[in-house]
Amino acid sequence: MARIGFSGERDPGRDLLEALHSAHVTSIPFENVDVRLGRPIGLDIESLQAKLVRRRRGGYCFEHNTLFSTALRMLGFDVTTLEARVSPRDPTAVSPRTHMTLRVAVEGGDVVADVGFGGMGPLLPVALDGSLSEQPGGAYRIARKEDGSLVVQCRWRREWSDLYAFTLTPALPVDYVMASHFTSTHPSSGFVQRLTAQRNELGRRHMLHGRSYMVRADDEETVQEVSDDELPILLRERFGLDVTDEEARQALGNEE
Repeated sequence: MARIGFSGERDPGRDLLEALHSAHVTSIPFENVDVRLGRPIGLDIESLQAKLVRRRRGGYCFEHNTLFSTALRMLGFDVTTLEARVSPRDPTAVSPRTHMTLRVAVEGGDVVADVGFGGMGPLLPVALDGSLSEQPGGAYRIARKEDGSLVVQCRWRREWSDLYAFTLTPALPVDYVMASHFTSTHPSSGFVQRLTAQRNELGRRHMLHGRSYMVRADDEETVQEVSDDELPILLRERFGLDVTDEEARQALGNEE
């Protein structure tokens, strides 16, 4: 719990889940440095603790949500691991199941907990029953699609957009091994193609895509380009990543 700065009561319930969720997404960054460096991504708990906890690094959805679900179960929560399809920009396209999310049973109704979705991912759990969840920097809800699947939606700048679609069919660890292998190695994967890092604060998000550094706060957004010399310092000081100058530049690669 020291990694996320949590020292409160540990009775499994909605209040604890929300506190842990918020603490995780504002403490452990979302990033793909190891993917860009060609390093294997381990999803066993020892590898995750070594990287995200002891080395104070971050990761992507499979790493974050595997670690988070393990911690929740140790605390007594009933957790179901699920697979999801990230919503493509082209509404006619079909994306693969390359996202991991969690269903957690709590008093008052089950919720979706997800500490591993970049961009406008939720900072707190979202009720599975479709009720509105007002959160710092955005609002969230879960809607049902025509095909019967569910979709997590975010409202930002007064507009709703789909984040990812999922079903309630449980997924197994081996399913994530396959999906993570594709995400971390296939040439068409966005995580293979471009450096990504994100650090969340309550009401503010710091996002890096290649050389583009974006800050979103409330309904405002600022963007600036990052130089080779600025990048390592930005990753260490703004995103909290313990990386060397050489690792940072190699992860950036041949961005124009």
